[in-house]
Amino acid sequence: MQDLLHNIRQCTICKDYLPLGPRPVLSAHKNSKIVIIGQAPGTKVHKSGIPWDDASGKQLRAWLDVTDEQFYNPENFAIIPMGFCYPGKGKSGDLPPRPECAPQWHNQLWEHMPKVELVLLIGMYAQRYYLKDRAKKTLTETVDNFQDYLPRYLPLPHPSPRNRFWFTKNPWFQTDILPILKSKTHSLIK
Repeated sequence: MQDLLHNIRQCTICKDYLPLGPRPVLSAHKNSKIVIIGQAPGTKVHKSGIPWDDASGKQLRAWLDVTDEQFYNPENFAIIPMGFCYPGKGKSGDLPPRPECAPQWHNQLWEHMPKVELVLLIGMYAQRYYLKDRAKKTLTETVDNFQDYLPRYLPLPHPSPRNRFWFTKNPWFQTDILPILKSKTHSLIK
């Protein structure tokens, strides 16, 4: 696993498309129990090199009801984005994750993580990649039908503060899904 992580962190496969250059950010361990698959690092995470080191990460840790120490212990959580490097700025937020990363590296990571029991698919890119034709038409429908994907996958919206309108419009996420997410998380990392 250490060799693989080293190789990923040295990856430059899409360097010509990265405005800030390559800086793959991830975390994984052979004993990881929960895998978090998000989109791609933002500028703050690119700068720090620490996954989910931003407001979205703070919200995600609150959803999971875990401490920073628990969250950043790779034996608890592997953090594997769809794109390992900051993809650049788009019209309304960051660009989509680069398409090269997941096909290049994800399967190799899975081979080294036999103890994974839950995969959190955060955002539409992760959901479409992993659920394929089982994903619903919209992220809202996919998240609302989360029971269809358990016990392996649990689809979630992105915890970004930019999504506050989505959370206001979909209060069932907080009442119906967050308690299940917290319960599953606590049972796996106890």
